[in-house]
Amino acid sequence: MTEFYDRYSAALYGVIQRIVKAEDEAEDVLQEALVKIWHAIESYDPSKGRLFTWVVNISRNLAIDKIRSRQHRVSSRTQGLDDSLAAQRQAAPATFRPEHVGLQEITKQLVPEQRQVIDLLYFGGFTQSEAAEELNLPLGTVKTRARTALKVLAKLIR
Repeated sequence: MTEFYDRYSAALYGVIQRIVKAEDEAEDVLQEALVKIWHAIESYDPSKGRLFTWVVNISRNLAIDKIRSRQHRVSSRTQGLDDSLAAQRQAAPATFRPEHVGLQEITKQLVPEQRQVIDLLYFGGFTQSEAAEELNLPLGTVKTRARTALKVLAKLIR
């Protein structure tokens, strides 16, 4: 587990922090993700994908669950102006280096419209409805772009 932590924790923390935004919450989600990975490692199937992809999905889903939780929504409504959504939209922290895991190069191969949707859904933790509202697009367009982007990414990763 120490080797696993040394190898993946920085990348997982970066993905989580881009979704959750608050450092303390991101650390909690990372710890929760590592425990979940530890308990579920026997269910990992290498024939279905890379280990990194599997652990990122677990971490990402936990981060999304965190921001969708009632407690998070209530606390985010009572934030000061400095913590507003606009202030939270910053670049990824220096600890997140997607070039080390190949994510940046892979997503650069998507057309800009698809990449924009994937960034909101995957890294931003948006639902498809929220992404449609953010991009001022019909929900069906967002769903189509996401589905097409995932098909392209699946081909590129294999």
